[in-house]
Amino acid sequence: MIPITSFAGKTVAVFGLGGSGLASCRALQDGGADVVASDDNIDRLVEAAQAGFITADLHSVNWSNIAALVLTPGVPLTHPAPHWSVLAAQAAGVEVIGDVELFCRERRLLAPHAPFVAITGTNGKSTTTALIAHLLRQAGFDTQMGGNIGTAILSLEPPADGRVHVIEMSSYQIDLTPSLDPSVGILLNVTEDHLDRHGSIEHYAAVKERLVAGVQNGGTAIVGVDDDFSATAAERVALGGRKFPDRTVLRLSVKRPLADGIVVDRNVIYRVHDGAREELARIDGIGSLRGAHNAQNAAAAAAAVLALGVSRDVLQQGLRSFPGLAHRMEQVGRQGETLFVNDSKATNADAAAKALGSFEEIFWLAGGKPKTGGIDSLAGFFPKIRKAYLIGEAAQEFAATLEGKVEYEICETLEVAVPHAARDAAASELVDPVVLLSPACASFDQFRNFEIRGNRFRELVTALPHVVPVV
Repeated sequence: MIPITSFAGKTVAVFGLGGSGLASCRALQDGGADVVASDDNIDRLVEAAQAGFITADLHSVNWSNIAALVLTPGVPLTHPAPHWSVLAAQAAGVEVIGDVELFCRERRLLAPHAPFVAITGTNGKSTTTALIAHLLRQAGFDTQMGGNIGTAILSLEPPADGRVHVIEMSSYQIDLTPSLDPSVGILLNVTEDHLDRHGSIEHYAAVKERLVAGVQNGGTAIVGVDDDFSATAAERVALGGRKFPDRTVLRLSVKRPLADGIVVDRNVIYRVHDGAREELARIDGIGSLRGAHNAQNAAAAAAAVLALGVSRDVLQQGLRSFPGLAHRMEQVGRQGETLFVNDSKATNADAAAKALGSFEEIFWLAGGKPKTGGIDSLAGFFPKIRKAYLIGEAAQEFAATLEGKVEYEICETLEVAVPHAARDAAASELVDPVVLLSPACASFDQFRNFEIRGNRFRELVTALPHVVPVV
């Protein structure tokens, strides 16, 4: 737990009492603040009261006594409309911030030079975050990992000299962190997502850009430049370097050559300076880092840890020992020649494209609660798909898109899809068939979240005869 002392002796309202909200309450209280906890959900109010916090309806509080409103990231700040608590705070001139902002303020008080790595991007941020933490631990660093992945940031150990915080940040969290100032900031990519919460792709991209624009003097901003929004962000951050003369801006590409920056060519990560290449690491043969998207993740992680002083030998060893993340191109097992891959985290077409681009002979499990645009954008991958097994609400829509282009079967559930795909892959006599769960859909029609969907896929695969885990 990180006690937040910057609000000692003041009253702070916390709205949204899920995991990060309750952690904020504890951290503020431990740091000497008076906390007023609130939520629209009565069950969470009861839980907070049972945990010993004062709860109240923020409709009726005296806002002149409130120093700040700490908002959970899941509550709308701007779109489709600000939450009523946000409007009440703004009307009273009370700042609205999030838990990462509390961390940033405490870091400046306790250990302003303690390494702080912040990672964002539409896709790949969880893998990159976990990989950076893994590499730093391999190098012997005292490493704390959390934020949008795993542990709420204020439940981690406090900032201290020699301790590194590696924090995944969603656009919602960045929006609530006005003084975000990592020592290493990473923007991987920007593609259309969360427009219901940001109003437009332009606003969404501008929020993402804030993470690298805030990198402190002497730090390193690492920006993927393979999409137009991120490339433009890199240009603006570089121009902003006049205020930060000792800040390094590293552009990163896995698709095109760069005169200066980080590139990946044929599974080799290079640092390029004035057109001259210097090999940093190799990722060939690393199953957990398969595909162009993971090449970008690995290159960003390599640049980050090298900036923090990790040696190239440790970097290479750490890349090869990285186990990957559950539900993100997770190699579940083999049945004969057939590899089963759990990519349940692919909740949109762009994410599914990363997996489809990583294999050649695919028996594809897709569907769920559909998102705008469906799978039309994946047409370039259809020649790789030997057969599709469609589940959930999207089954009929996806079938219409695949009609006449890809053989498909409407299975409705994973319980039907997994054994049918396994049967067909085994009968195909292909050299390296892959049964791939990469749904291109949210899970909410049949599962509470993508983790539960992925766990069910794993259970069904491991229950098949003669399946051997991938080590």
